[in-house]
Amino acid sequence: MYVGDILRANNAHVVTIGSNETVSIAANLMYASNVGALVVRNASRSKDAAVIGMFSERDVVAVIAERGTNGLAMKVAQFISPRPLVSCNSQDALTDVERLMARHGIRHVPVIDNGRLVGVVSMRDITLAFEEAACAA
Repeated sequence: MYVGDILRANNAHVVTIGSNETVSIAANLMYASNVGALVVRNASRSKDAAVIGMFSERDVVAVIAERGTNGLAMKVAQFISPRPLVSCNSQDALTDVERLMARHGIRHVPVIDNGRLVGVVSMRDITLAFEEAACAA
């Protein structure tokens, strides 16, 4: 099974946020979109802006724990990891992406094909795909 199989099955809308937007906006966007993580684009949400990271519910909790409610007014960019972006492409095997997530301690990975964001795959997506495959076998 491949990442592209999940993307085709889910047909989910990718929710992005600009790195200059606040943690409060990010939290509200996750809540309104019913997603656990946002793809962070450099400066704006424009489709042309580079993907620079992910911002998750876990990140919101960490900001509030470390900074209190004042952290909600801070920019998302202040909390994006300085390490290189961890991503995959739609042709990657799910087992490889699962190992990638485990190695980096992450649960959401942007899917980038030919420099273009095409989706997000989560650990939950992968687990469900493996369970469905096992039931079908």
